Amino acid sequence: MKTTELRQKDVASLQNEVKELQKAHFGLRMQKATQQLNNTATLRSTRRAIARAKTILAETIVKQGASK
Repeated sequence: MKTTELRQKDVASLQNEVKELQKAHFGLRMQKATQQLNNTATLRSTRRAIARAKTILAETIVKQGASK
């Protein structure tokens, strides 16, 4: 998901997005462990997507805290 799409979401949906990405990453790690994962680059992309979502989540929380 692109950063522009993530920035349009609220805190609850960003937290949900992070949780879903972490579940997907866990599934990919299990596939890798059982030799079922063909494209290992997906691990890197999901890890970076998690970091991207967490960064935008933190920015959103700080921005909401500053505006109150």
